[in-house]
Amino acid sequence: MPENPEVLFVCVHNAGRSQMAAALLHHHGQGRVTVHSAGSAPADTINPAVVTVMAELGLDLAHEFPKPLTTEAVQAADVVITMGCGDACPVFPGKRYLDWNLDDPTGKDIDDVRAIRDAINQRVRSLLAELAPVS
Repeated sequence: MPENPEVLFVCVHNAGRSQMAAALLHHHGQGRVTVHSAGSAPADTINPAVVTVMAELGLDLAHEFPKPLTTEAVQAADVVITMGCGDACPVFPGKRYLDWNLDDPTGKDIDDVRAIRDAINQRVRSLLAELAPVS
């Protein structure tokens, strides 16, 4: 059996977009993918609105925390998905990079954060269908 593809989601603070993407891919992937997230300048805590909108889907981010981006995490990933971290994300030859242009949920109201979550969910489902289709 081939090894699961490894996906790394990266945003600046690892407090919103990348946390939602990682939780959604982990949930939908049901063990078919390995998922990590990180931030180029991690915040102290996850955005409370993000925790709320993910809880609406039954996904608990209350015990998650922002993690720093490391060279090792990028090297281990098969796919690196950036979300507004610009030049702060290290680039390695041979890696597949995708840039998802999504609004930062910081300072947004709950309806806007919900819309960002739903946009991420659509992209995550498409990515999963490509990386680890159900046979």
